[in-house]
Amino acid sequence: MVGKLTTHVLDTAQGRPVAHLKIELWQINSEIGERTLLKTAITNKDGRTDIPLLTETELNQGIYELVFAVGDYFKTQYESLDYPLFLDNIPIRFGIANPTVAYHVPLLVSPWSYSTYRGS
Repeated sequence: MVGKLTTHVLDTAQGRPVAHLKIELWQINSEIGERTLLKTAITNKDGRTDIPLLTETELNQGIYELVFAVGDYFKTQYESLDYPLFLDNIPIRFGIANPTVAYHVPLLVSPWSYSTYRGS
């Protein structure tokens, strides 16, 4: 198996993928309290990025954070939301223990809730 990091975003309230969603990938150095922006990506019509966020040569053991800009998406999809939005930017911090395997971090989201898990 080849090490890589991927994601997938689904709007659970509407039952469809979230297209054109901005995602930031950060590497976390908890020893010095520093975040480093590695990449910015946009989801395609299937709610996925066109290429993995990190591939085998880029994927290292460590702490990472994905930040999903769901507020921008919700503003285009839901007319009757209160402001400020309940959810705007969703950070998901996770660890990569073995960079030789695949890590998939999906986001299931609605304007009022979200969940994630380690997929395959």
